[in-house]
Amino acid sequence: MVKVIKSTVLDAPVDAVWAVLRDFNGHDRWHPAVADSHIERGQPSDRVGCVRRFHLQDGSELRELLLTLSDPDMAFSYCLLETPVPLLNYVAHVRLAPVTDGDRTFWHWESRFDTPAGREEELRLMVAENIYQGGFDAIRRHMGLEA
Repeated sequence: MVKVIKSTVLDAPVDAVWAVLRDFNGHDRWHPAVADSHIERGQPSDRVGCVRRFHLQDGSELRELLLTLSDPDMAFSYCLLETPVPLLNYVAHVRLAPVTDGDRTFWHWESRFDTPAGREEELRLMVAENIYQGGFDAIRRHMGLEA
């Protein structure tokens, strides 16, 4: 099993960052890899059990299920249902916390998944850099923060 853990500190109040990230269907507005997204069956994007179907810029389609969402904890988790990339049994967790020194935000993003034999490092790096680090950098741009 592969485990990816990335974190960063954003120079923005935690409530402002949470307002962007808690929208499970909003990643197409800030993540550069995501072309479009919608929640299936017209469900709200903050309903546990909702499924987002989205396309990447290369046209690939993915489906993810919202497993948990907690406003008091500023956290959510999700899993991949369908993906063209062999990230098997992928489950991710996102958690924010206030950094009171400067009214900033600590953002923790982690996942665990299986891969075909021999592809562990390749796929670990792809998730860590393209998805997570790319997401951190994109949120900074989206919120007008320095990258």
